[in-house]
Amino acid sequence: MPYTLNELMVVVAAREIKDGEVVFVGMRLPLIAFVVAKKTHAPNAVGLFENGVIRTTPSPELIYTMADPPNIKGATQCLDMLSVLSFLQAGRVNLGFLGAAEVDRYGNLNSTQVKGKTGLVRLPGSGGACDIASMAHRFVSLLEHSKHRLPERVHYITSPGNGDGDGWRKRVGLARGGPSAVITSKCVLRFSEDSGEAYLSTYHPGATVDDVLVNTGWKLQVADDVKPTPEPSMAELKAIREYDTKGFWTS
Repeated sequence: MPYTLNELMVVVAAREIKDGEVVFVGMRLPLIAFVVAKKTHAPNAVGLFENGVIRTTPSPELIYTMADPPNIKGATQCLDMLSVLSFLQAGRVNLGFLGAAEVDRYGNLNSTQVKGKTGLVRLPGSGGACDIASMAHRFVSLLEHSKHRLPERVHYITSPGNGDGDGWRKRVGLARGGPSAVITSKCVLRFSEDSGEAYLSTYHPGATVDDVLVNTGWKLQVADDVKPTPEPSMAELKAIREYDTKGFWTS
């Protein structure tokens, strides 16, 4: 069955969620990824939203922001931001999905400022992203794949990944966590347990290894067993299309 690139990215993100995990869902494509995971392989996953909502079931209809009324209806709990972020400090959050303007070779995220043609461009900033990147057991980032979005070093570290490499998180007192994957519009990057550096794990249908390498801002390492990203199943596409019926997020 034909599918869009956004549908593929949603499916790849959904597969990062394991059954029974507590997940900070995030915005945009991860909103749909949580639904797909719940309806396919992770029925017992729990979704946390930064505005204080906790869900054990997907919202009854498509949401565009985490504060939309359908996300409140049927929620397990509606708390405040401090209450849901406290789950991080207690070590109870398995996975967080994060967006960023830039991600570098060690998985550090920038959503604060970038260099534009006329100088610095200010961005929205962290929100709860720094907390999630610092204290969740792992995090996943999604972004468009291009050299300027994947520089060797981000212009500003809004949310920490693996810092400057091997052992950095432990040295600065981050007891757990770090980036486990970066899902781009061309591939999936994962991270070496030894060096903390990103490497190419899979490349999406329509992309090639060379295409990924030439569009990355550093000399990206390639896994010995690099392979194509597995395509979406019928069940995964059905879950997407029954929820995002008009393709608002996934067209």
